[in-house]
Amino acid sequence: MTQSPDTLTETPDLHGAYPRLDERRVAALSQCGERRPVSPGEVLYREGEPVGEFIVILRGLVAMVEGYGSGEERTIAVHGPGRFLGELGLLTGQAGFLTALVREPGEILAVGTDQLLALVAGDPAFGDLILRAYLTRRTLLIGMDAGFRIIGSRYSPDARRLREFAARNRLPHRWIDLEEDEEAEALLRRLGISPKDTPIVIWRGDQVLRNPTVATLAKTIGLPAPRPGDGVCDLIVVGAGPAGLAASVYAASEGLTTVVLDAVAAGGQASTSSRIDNYLGFPSGISGAELAERAVIQAAKFGARLTVPAEANGLEADDGHYSVLVEGGPAVQGHAVLIATGARYRKLDVPDLEKYEGCGIYYAATPFELRMCRQAPVVIVGGGNSAGQAALYLARNAASVRMLVRGGDLSESMSRYLTDAIGRTPGIEITFHTEVRELLGDGSLRAVRAQNNQTGQFIEIETNAMFVFIGADPHTGWLAGAVALDDRGFVITGKGRSPNWEAFPLETGRPGVFAVGDVRSGSVKRVASAVGEGAMAVRLLHERFTKTGNRQEGR
Repeated sequence: MTQSPDTLTETPDLHGAYPRLDERRVAALSQCGERRPVSPGEVLYREGEPVGEFIVILRGLVAMVEGYGSGEERTIAVHGPGRFLGELGLLTGQAGFLTALVREPGEILAVGTDQLLALVAGDPAFGDLILRAYLTRRTLLIGMDAGFRIIGSRYSPDARRLREFAARNRLPHRWIDLEEDEEAEALLRRLGISPKDTPIVIWRGDQVLRNPTVATLAKTIGLPAPRPGDGVCDLIVVGAGPAGLAASVYAASEGLTTVVLDAVAAGGQASTSSRIDNYLGFPSGISGAELAERAVIQAAKFGARLTVPAEANGLEADDGHYSVLVEGGPAVQGHAVLIATGARYRKLDVPDLEKYEGCGIYYAATPFELRMCRQAPVVIVGGGNSAGQAALYLARNAASVRMLVRGGDLSESMSRYLTDAIGRTPGIEITFHTEVRELLGDGSLRAVRAQNNQTGQFIEIETNAMFVFIGADPHTGWLAGAVALDDRGFVITGKGRSPNWEAFPLETGRPGVFAVGDVRSGSVKRVASAVGEGAMAVRLLHERFTKTGNRQEGR
């Protein structure tokens, strides 16, 4: 993919990733930016470092390079006059994954991030243009296997932990399986790394992390460092799914100091949805990951502080406010708490399930999983909306898609638009009244053995990728004894009462502690309803503050 400087040509605009700015927008940016001459070989910014400027090329050529200065250097894209540089990290505070290298002499226009945000606030169309480009660039990087390297065994739980973190946070990376790649074993020997030290992460070509925690990985690649902040904030949002992100946007936009915690990644279960077609305002649909990324940027714009990874493991009342205990870090204190920890995927009750998780059994259908099942038969277990979305998405690349549904009618658990779409899509087969009983393989999945729950007949289906969407259990273990839970573990709301107070509809038995989204008992398990509950909870929180006086407006 690398081009020599003598043969450099500008990369075509792929799917809106590399748009060219018109003279009007360049003129507007010039009012708040600085023009600078550039020379061949000049580095405008390096991978692994925060990108603090929005750079527009006025003259010359700039190459976006991965692994600059290493033996694996490659050119990802080349840009000419009118194009702007950067990637999603410019808006989210992440470090860059590429180096911007001047290839032909010219001139650039550099605009500070704060000035850029102020400019796009008055020109929403410009903001949408930049955001669409950056989101598409991130997707392209992921598809190119750019970014850091994770090297390990497909059978390693630690390798699965790192791969899940990278995939859920849409971090460009390349997975190298020691079971298949002989060159990887040779590399480990050269680095003096034994198999017991794996998995390893290689960053910027020379930095090696041996079986790092996700917190260490996040810090190394430049994700914003967790910082709980000083004193007591107004609102702690625990869980950055749709409900938590909606609450964060509304709370921060209304002046509440807001801290958001999530153990894995922003977006929750919604971020693993390949396509959400019935979300208001997106008639052509939107992926769950893109919806989450847009919400994160929006919340940050208003001042909400997102901390990932940060796993809550306790909730305590503390001298007139609340403390959320964080695994491996200091507690976060707030006048109010919003519980939005959602639910965790339910697992099949079959022998040896954990043996195949990550190497045959999956709980999400994202670009990461899509690449692993190209032109191969796929099995999907479940008959709900998540299963339907996954079937349509995976059908693009898979040789075939077989849905195993326990019941006898999709309409009982799946939205009509999905059942209609599945019926129109070739390559998707539905087998009703069927449940998985056994997983077959030697280390990696080879086939599944399923049974008809009416006739008792068994069938064996060859596949090396089975996706499980059979519902979820509430993530409330960290709340033991802190708030009331129903018999299934969901948080009970709207029933707290004493002589001095009465709970609001989304409030738990503790004043100022709210629960929204999938974690709440009786909630509707849909993205739109979760977003609505997050917004509603902020309105109710203002009423609670009015009654308790914990938060003074205009402070």
